[in-house]
Amino acid sequence: MRLDLKGLAARHPAARADAAPALRALDLHIAEGEQVAVIGPSGAGKTTLLQALACALPPSAGGLALSGQDPWALPRRDLQRLRGQLFLAPQTPPLPPRQRVVTAVLAGRLPGMGLLASLRSLFYPSDLAAAHAALSAFDLADKLFERVDRLSGGERQRVGLARALLAPARLWLVDEPLSALDPTRARQALTTLVDEARTRGVTLVATLHQVDMALAHFPRILGLRDGALAFDLPAAQVTPERLTRLYAQHEHELLGAPAAAPLAEPPTGPAPVVMHCR
Repeated sequence: MRLDLKGLAARHPAARADAAPALRALDLHIAEGEQVAVIGPSGAGKTTLLQALACALPPSAGGLALSGQDPWALPRRDLQRLRGQLFLAPQTPPLPPRQRVVTAVLAGRLPGMGLLASLRSLFYPSDLAAAHAALSAFDLADKLFERVDRLSGGERQRVGLARALLAPARLWLVDEPLSALDPTRARQALTTLVDEARTRGVTLVATLHQVDMALAHFPRILGLRDGALAFDLPAAQVTPERLTRLYAQHEHELLGAPAAAPLAEPPTGPAPVVMHCR
């Protein structure tokens, strides 16, 4: 799926109507089948960008076209059909806790199914082989019949990613997919996503806090800061100097360290008197 943004501005879904846009006058073109990572400090507008691309919130200014179609000019039914070609993986996947993993993974196919088939799939999962293969790609085959609430946070995150392999989507939008994964699992997950997207000709846009992972796995990097595009470059051209400017005053995020806690203010007034009980 081809993406074209022209002067796009958008507000965060939770923002007030009079709040400043989280994205400001964004011009961007992503060709069909590209794999693109979006990096930048917290509050840069990365999640809002994915929400806008997923047609989950309308632009407050400018325009968005998906393969030449303006989603917000479509009739409601056509907009729903277009959304069925998009797969959005939030940082915390919305998986029902008492649901079996096999059902949760096969739910990735629901946008391409009719109502009766969808209801049947929720109660009687039919394509166990497909679910097993999708989970195997993320080293979760042994969790096929496990309940979601018995999984770790990282396992739930990988189940959410495995859904993409079964979705009838031409665009994968993945928000911070590594937040609950250790480095080994993170590399495996990104390798799987990028390789599968390339093989299927699916457009992949992923937001990442792990800059090293983004540079290692994605050929194209977008740097966002304060809702604006700071750079749009091949990974090989993203220099340490550019990253330093992008993460200025947010260096701890670039280094992968927690933010420094503010120093405690010195006490004011007279020193307390220590009383001893005898």
